[in-house]
Amino acid sequence: MSSTQAYGEEWYWDKRYEQESGPFDWYQKYSSLSPLLHLYIPQSTTTSLLVVGCGTSAFSESMVDDGYENVVNIDISSVAIQTMRQRYSNRPQLKYIKMDVRDMSAFQSDSFVAVIDKGTLDSLLCGHKSRENAAKMLVEVDRVLKANGVYILVTYGAPNYRLHLLREGHSWSIKLHVIGKAFLEASSEHQAQELTSPVPLNDETSLTAGKTPDVHYIYVCIKDDSRVRLGSKLSNP
Repeated sequence: MSSTQAYGEEWYWDKRYEQESGPFDWYQKYSSLSPLLHLYIPQSTTTSLLVVGCGTSAFSESMVDDGYENVVNIDISSVAIQTMRQRYSNRPQLKYIKMDVRDMSAFQSDSFVAVIDKGTLDSLLCGHKSRENAAKMLVEVDRVLKANGVYILVTYGAPNYRLHLLREGHSWSIKLHVIGKAFLEASSEHQAQELTSPVPLNDETSLTAGKTPDVHYIYVCIKDDSRVRLGSKLSNP
């Protein structure tokens, strides 16, 4: 099994984090994505946010420094979780829980106003039973999101590779944003405006977006609250 094929395996990440315990952020740091988070997740929210596949990232620490008060982090690696619990033992706003994103049954449905994913779905798509595991993850993400909650997916996957997967069995609305891979931080108003302006999701975009390898794609999936209201009526006639 190659290293990329092992990306969905607990043993692989335990071994990796035993060797690399320092802070590491996949794809983008908080400073580059903060304008987008501010757009979709008010800093005034007191509802829990969920970061999946947190690893040893400093992303959540930066979120708390920026005003978010309750950030729950999960990872399949017990090594990473133990490292982060020790690192942030003095930050009660940060919670770290060992959990497989494909089975988040420890969380009740409609628990989080946002789920943030930087590379976790991508990791599953590299591994064994990739489509099956990715589908399981998305079902769980959908379930734990509150009505009108947002799933923010940062990925290298272009629309022609990701949209079908995101839409299959889900009724959320999707907005697409794009950021350069070398985009270190939103240092100017112009850069922030570019990041926060959605890219039109039409057929032409889906066919041509895969030809731009120097960007990360950010899919903002907004949970449809009408489906939640219908489910509530059915369970409480």
